[in-house]
Amino acid sequence: MAIPNPQEQKEKIREEALEKRDSLKKEQVREYSEQIKKRLFVVDAFSKSRIVLFYASFGNEVRTHEMIAESLLSKKILLPKMVQQEIVPSLILTMENLILNDRGILEPIEALPVRLSNIDAVIVPGIAFDTQGHRLGFGKGYYDKFLKKVPRAVKIGLAFDFQVVDGIPFEAHDIGMDYVVTPTQVFKRG
Repeated sequence: MAIPNPQEQKEKIREEALEKRDSLKKEQVREYSEQIKKRLFVVDAFSKSRIVLFYASFGNEVRTHEMIAESLLSKKILLPKMVQQEIVPSLILTMENLILNDRGILEPIEALPVRLSNIDAVIVPGIAFDTQGHRLGFGKGYYDKFLKKVPRAVKIGLAFDFQVVDGIPFEAHDIGMDYVVTPTQVFKRG
């Protein structure tokens, strides 16, 4: 029997996780996201962070809108603005500073860039993670490329429990998470 190559393995994991995620009811997404928020907010590396790049959730991703709104009370919050296929972290002052982009994802109306070295934490979406912090996204590499630019920032993946799998093939260009937060657990790398 042939050993599947890493891309085939990633595609299989991606398919299965997306199918499960897409089958969640809105109430489940809301409930699980609230549990994730509670766990995230007590992770020391997050609670001590002053400048945090979140992602604006889309579809059945872990909902971040409430996390962002609550974090705005005590932290400087950034959201990705896509500029020429690159993530540009942009400061937001309120949730009203956002507009739907061409993919239907909320992003800042205008880019208000910050010095990358000032970012303390990055909250990262993903389709699947493993307990070692490896992450599987859509395969476009936007976050991997961006995360290379903020090596000192704490990287925190948010996931539903079923999105944490036994192992994700890890390649040289992949950037791992320092933490993966689910409704029931917090995994810390190392």
